[in-house]
Amino acid sequence: MDFQERLQKAIQRGQKQRDKKASDARAKELTEEDFKSRHSTYRLQLSEQIENCLQQIPHQFPGFQYETIYGDRGWGGACFRDDIGAGPKGKRANFYSRIELTIRPFSSYHVLELAAKATIRNKEIFNRSPYEELADADPDRFVELIDLWILEFAELYAAQDA
Repeated sequence: MDFQERLQKAIQRGQKQRDKKASDARAKELTEEDFKSRHSTYRLQLSEQIENCLQQIPHQFPGFQYETIYGDRGWGGACFRDDIGAGPKGKRANFYSRIELTIRPFSSYHVLELAAKATIRNKEIFNRSPYEELADADPDRFVELIDLWILEFAELYAAQDA
């Protein structure tokens, strides 16, 4: 690595430090009420996205039911179905499938957190909880994750053996 490249990297590190200081200063300026308001705005936007996307699952896979989730667990939705089929040794077995996405309630940590869980035929597919600090949160990133995970669930469910 020549001097010019090292100089550019040093400048970039300095700019990142400056941006971090500015971000920290903005975070200190936000009051508790500002954090609550921001969280509420993001929660409404993201829970609407969750609802709109998840409600498509029952249309594509008959037998799924949609439920709205709200309260101390968060705000969002879930789709689920309970199937009966042949299990090991030909005996009857129950197979449960579910996808649930929620925006966690506001907390003193001042974060925006999305919780996602999915199970297909009694096997957990994923359990994820990404979060970002409210001062720097990007709701568009969460919209992309919601879409991606619901599509992932639909693809895996469609691929599973009946």
